[in-house]
Amino acid sequence: MHRLSLTPRRRPGPPPPAVRRLLATARTVRFRLERAAAGRQRGPAAGAGAPLLVPVHFSLRDSRTLNLALRAEGALGGAGGARLVMSRGPRRIVVPLVRETRLGDVPLLTATVTLRGMGDGVWRVAVEARGADGRVRRHGLAPAATGTPTTRRDPPPATGTPTTPLNPPPATPTVPHAPDPLTGTLVRIVRARSGRAVLQATRSRARAELVRFVPSGDGITVHGRLVAGSRAGRSERPQRPERPERPERSERSGRPERPGRPEETDAVAVRRRDGVVVPADVSWRGDAFTLRVPLGAMAGVDAGQWVWDFRVGRLPLGRWLSDVRDPSAAYPTPFRVFALPDGTLVRAHAHFTRTGAFAVTCWDITAEATRKPGATPEPATVTESAVPGPEVTREFAEETS
Repeated sequence: MHRLSLTPRRRPGPPPPAVRRLLATARTVRFRLERAAAGRQRGPAAGAGAPLLVPVHFSLRDSRTLNLALRAEGALGGAGGARLVMSRGPRRIVVPLVRETRLGDVPLLTATVTLRGMGDGVWRVAVEARGADGRVRRHGLAPAATGTPTTRRDPPPATGTPTTPLNPPPATPTVPHAPDPLTGTLVRIVRARSGRAVLQATRSRARAELVRFVPSGDGITVHGRLVAGSRAGRSERPQRPERPERPERSERSGRPERPGRPEETDAVAVRRRDGVVVPADVSWRGDAFTLRVPLGAMAGVDAGQWVWDFRVGRLPLGRWLSDVRDPSAAYPTPFRVFALPDGTLVRAHAHFTRTGAFAVTCWDITAEATRKPGATPEPATVTESAVPGPEVTREFAEETS
């Protein structure tokens, strides 16, 4: 006998906070164990007890391009050739080192490799060189002199010594580590406890990445895509099977319908102060989407100026996969007046926040624009929720400047 219930089926959503904390703790422990294993030097072939090779240059760009330069002297001075080996378990990435001769200086062994499909975890980095006796020896690499973080805490300073770090990172407009702009995977060069340099790859969580937004005379169009690790790059989104229409619960029982969770393919604008939600039109093409900012509905909710954030499904919309430290300062945008098809005039400011989130500040100026010259404006009623906060004050400061 089947039981009938009016409770709607629970849609899959994010795990509870306790489960998320448990998963984060397990992931941190796994990374620490892998870093400890990757930093050990095992066997005579691995050069146990031998000093680490200090590279002239060792860097990663956008978690995709690895650049390495070593001096061709000492253990690498033989004519047998050398190669860079990155391994994690049975997987190996082998790149030959190219010899470059410079006038009046020691030759260099260089390598440039594009990292693709690196699994989540810690990768061992070593250089294999064939000596004059024909034996192949494996050497570990030390991190570069600057810009490489350590996975262990620095020892406490002695009494009377300053607490300022010896090599503080320079203040630059870009962050030292940036994720892959296509897949969102973050690859970093870190220092293990043994002093060896290893690669740590971290997959991306689900994100709604903004590609660009285009303001026109009658609105704002946002182009973006979904990025979720291995799900990125799919050509088509799976279509849900169509279900027969059924009356809403409010029609059957007379009780008001409870608002449900947003669908995975829905987009909404959320008012920052009180969480008022306005639906937005969105069209899909694979993992790419096009969103039309509902300026008329956003400005018509209440009088005054409000700041709105955007969500695609349950994901906040923004420019997350970037190496820019402060997107609000790097991508300044002006205020614009939009004439909507229904005759409404909306003054809006589409911009990025310091964290990279996409937001729109807007208010209806139809009454001010159509008021006759010399007429006395009616006193406006200011409510507590509409008092401009730090974000709104900043928008006015940008406008007046």
